[in-house]
Amino acid sequence: MRIPQQPNYLNRKIQSVEPSSNRNYALGFALLGALFFLPFLGGVHLFDWDEVNFAEISREMLITREYTRVYVNFEPFFQKPPFFLWLQAAAMAVFGVGEFAARFPNAVCGMITLPLLFRIGQKLKGTRFGLIWAGAYFGSVLPFLYFKSGIIDPWFNLFIFLGVYYFILAYWKRSRFEGVLLSKNAWWYLFLAGFWIGMGMLTKGPVAYLIAVLTMGVYWVYQRFRFYVNVPQFLFFTLSAMLVSLIWFGLETLKNGPEFMIEFNVYQYRLFSTPDAGHRGFPGYHFIVLLLGCFPASIFALRAFFKLPGEVHVFQVDFRRWMKFLFWTVLILFTIVKSKIVHYSSMCYFPLTYLAALTIEGMINGEITFKPWLKGFLYSIGGLYILLTLALPFAGMQAEVLSPLFKDPFAQGNLQAEVNWTGWEVIPGLFLLGLLLLFSRFIKKNRQRAFALLFGGMGIFIMLTLIFFIKRIEGYSQRAAVEFFKERAAEDAHYLVTGYKSYVHLFYTRPQQGGEACFMDEDCREELLNGPVSKPVYIATKVHKAEAHRNNPNLELLEEKNGFVFFRRLPD
Repeated sequence: MRIPQQPNYLNRKIQSVEPSSNRNYALGFALLGALFFLPFLGGVHLFDWDEVNFAEISREMLITREYTRVYVNFEPFFQKPPFFLWLQAAAMAVFGVGEFAARFPNAVCGMITLPLLFRIGQKLKGTRFGLIWAGAYFGSVLPFLYFKSGIIDPWFNLFIFLGVYYFILAYWKRSRFEGVLLSKNAWWYLFLAGFWIGMGMLTKGPVAYLIAVLTMGVYWVYQRFRFYVNVPQFLFFTLSAMLVSLIWFGLETLKNGPEFMIEFNVYQYRLFSTPDAGHRGFPGYHFIVLLLGCFPASIFALRAFFKLPGEVHVFQVDFRRWMKFLFWTVLILFTIVKSKIVHYSSMCYFPLTYLAALTIEGMINGEITFKPWLKGFLYSIGGLYILLTLALPFAGMQAEVLSPLFKDPFAQGNLQAEVNWTGWEVIPGLFLLGLLLLFSRFIKKNRQRAFALLFGGMGIFIMLTLIFFIKRIEGYSQRAAVEFFKERAAEDAHYLVTGYKSYVHLFYTRPQQGGEACFMDEDCREELLNGPVSKPVYIATKVHKAEAHRNNPNLELLEEKNGFVFFRRLPD
């Protein structure tokens, strides 16, 4: 469909839209990512479930040299495609099996994402806008943290965003939008759109295609059901995505039959229709996650959902429309999904930070005022972060006093962990307090410097918070179980976790073949607890699940620590 003829002033090209040949800024963002995302990746154990789950799959890939089927505990695992796991396995082959290698692919993703956002932003609105967008992504809490994690979503989200972006370019090329430099033909952009969506499907499954197509569908409704791309072009996009995803899905089906596809789709339906594994949440869960977790970009993004000045070109207005549609599609989709997990809405980080960058640019230009309601959100949520980071060290020093306030026996046990708090942990909170005070001063005089200070300072704040807090938090939550199994990894033994789901006993005992550890198998569990065994069995459970084991004459209580109870069974 051709767009209606626009007034001439909307179709004039502006010089700042074309990206500069100077790549210094892009290189600078890549180096910034390396400086902040690579350090301390191996400084804390992997967190159960997702980080340990994916790392164990990748470790077993190296042992079995089986790269066309995903395994956990050397048994088929039907919940994830393998692309991210291939990246982890490659990192482990280079750096060795461990926390650093498991998180390394996402650090690289961050080093790619920041300069990529700069270049796209530069193409859309000029160099300064590219700097603002990449800076807003870097200096927001959850987007930053995910690049220091070992979960799938950073790569998955990047692929979906690129797929949607190139689809938009194809539409602009076909509809002859003016003011934006599009040197390739529409079919090439459609191929790239399909390619990146196909990569998303290889990373986490068909939901990549679902998100993209739902967003396109919303735009179709906005167009009053007029076909803004024709049917052959849409089919070409779909075919491109399917061909890429068939690199693995097709090979897996040809080699092992349809079992993966059947079980994978059953799992996806379960996630959609039930709060899988206890991941419940209220309807506004993801809105709160994005508002608090994407601070401070989330505050400025709110303003961009309303009319904005300064969008001279039709394609700029249209791109904001696409980003709003993408944001709401993801947010509503995962609000409907019954399982509520923080990273389900992480695809929103791209449109959210883009919208934030629009508001910030408008403020710098003097076209948008810093309204009292924006100030209220910024300083109240910033104040919440300050309060938490100042209060947590004092709460940690009084953990034994606070323990009786919790009714959950496991939480009470967690708080008994020997975690050393020095008082210096208040540094991140004090830093953020000073940062917000400086921002409130500079915003009145030099807004460009104020926002550079805010988002650059937030990156430092997040890093300081990780340095001072993450290992201490892990000390309460899981370290006792991790260290229990690590200490016994060299023994010729069986390993079992009961009463809760965990991958810790797999990754941290490093089994070399099936049968050494028991995972999600009731027959195996029963055999190790009560059947004949030829070597020791080490067992972990939680304190409120331990009563049956205490009364089992086959088991010897080894210790109780931080909410966990550990048993041993000796050979018959």
